[in-house]
Amino acid sequence: MLRERSKLITNLHRLLDISLTVAAFVSAYFIKRHLLPISLRGLTTEPDYYEVLFLIIMVWYLCFAYFKLYESYRKQSLPRILLQVIKAVSTGMVFLFLGLYVLKIFDVSQLLLFIFLLLDLGLLLAMKSTIYLVLKKYRSQGVNFRNMLIIGSRERAKELIRNVQSREHSGYRVIGCLEISDSDVGRHVEGGVNIIGTVDNIKEIMLGRVVDEVVFAMPLNMFDDPRPYIVAVEELGIHVTFIPNIYLERLTYRPVRNRIQLQPYFGTFAITLASIEPHSDGRMIKSLIDYVAAGIGFIILMPVFLIIAAAIRISSRGPVFYKQLRSGLNGRTFTFYKFRTMLADADEKRRELEDLNESDGPVFKIKNDPRIIPFIGYFLRRTSLDELPQLINILRGEMSLVGPRPPIPTEVAQYKPWQRRRLSMKPGLTCIWQTSPNRNDIPFSDWMKLDLEYIDNWSLMLDFKLLLKTFKVILFGNGR
Repeated sequence: MLRERSKLITNLHRLLDISLTVAAFVSAYFIKRHLLPISLRGLTTEPDYYEVLFLIIMVWYLCFAYFKLYESYRKQSLPRILLQVIKAVSTGMVFLFLGLYVLKIFDVSQLLLFIFLLLDLGLLLAMKSTIYLVLKKYRSQGVNFRNMLIIGSRERAKELIRNVQSREHSGYRVIGCLEISDSDVGRHVEGGVNIIGTVDNIKEIMLGRVVDEVVFAMPLNMFDDPRPYIVAVEELGIHVTFIPNIYLERLTYRPVRNRIQLQPYFGTFAITLASIEPHSDGRMIKSLIDYVAAGIGFIILMPVFLIIAAAIRISSRGPVFYKQLRSGLNGRTFTFYKFRTMLADADEKRRELEDLNESDGPVFKIKNDPRIIPFIGYFLRRTSLDELPQLINILRGEMSLVGPRPPIPTEVAQYKPWQRRRLSMKPGLTCIWQTSPNRNDIPFSDWMKLDLEYIDNWSLMLDFKLLLKTFKVILFGNGR
């Protein structure tokens, strides 16, 4: 399971909490000094309230951490979150008074601290409620859902299904359970979830469905050897989670690419083989860069869009944009946009040209494709400017600036399992293959290896280098 609560998110959340606490204290100071009735208004010059504020920041910081205010919202209820806030602030007040006594800071206005308490609780509770409800609404509308496949169908699995379904805002869906025996297939488990197959055909099931996470909710002593199933899941780049049990020592499998983590999981604890992409902070920054850069780029490049659109309409009948169904993260399909560089009936004519395919894999490529629009089509392809409309896909969250190129679903159907792992990362506008010299002459298997090399060695610096290489491709027209 991808780590939703990255250090970056946690630090931003903590900074927001402390900022609201500081704002509450400053507001309480202003109210006590200027806004209360004359009989209650005013403050003495002693003590130094900067010292009081500094003490509050230190105490609140520790209390927020102690009461675990920064655990993932996916697996918590709103009342529990708010209760933890009240506990943290109340405990903070107790330690604040103790600290003032130890440091011999006397004559602090009790009324000011009471106003501060009310304001701080009000701001923190309002902020966390807003964030929680916005995320809940966002996920309840079916956006950003992750599909969960459960191994097992007994009480541990049923409890997990109940917990997941009772927390619609968590952003998880259970698509089915797997059992050991064929006789169990089709049996209802819990909450509309059925047994959809056996562990022996887990690979076929994952290849035929969108699966983001596989959860072992079955005692490992029920398997002769659980390692082949884990290897099958890991090979596809899908995350594995184990609900612990007393037979945990039977799991002697050592992951090749993933790393093992113990973390809270829907009211219990689970062992997770984390994603092959462990850079959670970097992933957040990457996503932020994607949206910001795509938005700015779309606005700046609008004149280029209009010029290209006009050139296509003048050169060929048909739409300006070419739309096609592509496979994205873990096999999700989406509508892919490009500037049209071929004749309007290019897809129909492909059947006539199948024998001329120069690719050694499921991809269809011809060096001198007769379907390409004269001049403008070749120009757009050589400069890769035909890819610019994919900024729309990036803004829609379907693609990234850098990542493996999104394949056609019919091509994915022909992938070998190890090739399927390239779908474990969001597809990109550019990639290692896209920036390679004579990229169309690279054998299909080597192309897949380049994508997996990118996934296994991903970093923000690598993305930056690939973007620079992409500009070079555009400038010198090395595409095709």
